[in-house]
Amino acid sequence: MPEQYAVLEGAEPFYFEGNRVGVLVSHGFTGTTQSMRPLGEAFADAGYTVCSPRLKGHGTHYKDMEKTTFHDWIESIEEGYQWLQERCDSIYMCGLSMGGTLSLYMAEKYSELKGIVLINAAIEVPDMETATDIKDTRFIDAIGSDIKKLNVQELAYEKTPVQSIREIVGLMEQVRLDLNKVTCPTCIFVSDVDHVVPPYNSEVIYKEIESNVKEIIPLKDSYHVATLDNDQAYIIEKTLEFIGEY
Repeated sequence: MPEQYAVLEGAEPFYFEGNRVGVLVSHGFTGTTQSMRPLGEAFADAGYTVCSPRLKGHGTHYKDMEKTTFHDWIESIEEGYQWLQERCDSIYMCGLSMGGTLSLYMAEKYSELKGIVLINAAIEVPDMETATDIKDTRFIDAIGSDIKKLNVQELAYEKTPVQSIREIVGLMEQVRLDLNKVTCPTCIFVSDVDHVVPPYNSEVIYKEIESNVKEIIPLKDSYHVATLDNDQAYIIEKTLEFIGEY
């Protein structure tokens, strides 16, 4: 799927070469790597090898996104995973929103994944399911920048393609059906208030995965894009503890 638009400044993929432990970092639906860069840089500063792919159709223009499928997004993540496999002995994954959905997908498919960190991960969003029935409208208003912290903006699309909503709903349905295949250690961050993904998603994930090691950590002072919000430092601290322990 050739993209017609240039990559937005700040939306580029990023890579940091460090030790033999890798962290694959995924942004969310309609978002960009900008939302994950503070985490990626912190992981790199701790010595880890980090890869954060730009999901196909993201970080350019929403008309590019409209042409992609969730298989394209999976392919973007798997390319990042392969890059890490060439450099690392063990790999963890950390994802925000649909990045969390993709983290679950990877854990379902790759049993060798050492652990996953989910931040407001999505497996069921009723508002999106309703939107799949929209007819005669290609684009609806965006879902980006659900952030409590003042004067912080997420680099995300101003419009959401209805076709792309159908794609993420398909991805969430597939991932949810296979949650029992997730057996690796799992750290689940969930904002008490989230205007995009209902917080009960994290409870369902916690109950349905088969991991012996799993934990839910509430985020008291952030909305959906918690990686850019008031709990950012807390997420980084707890994630580094998680990776260090497992």
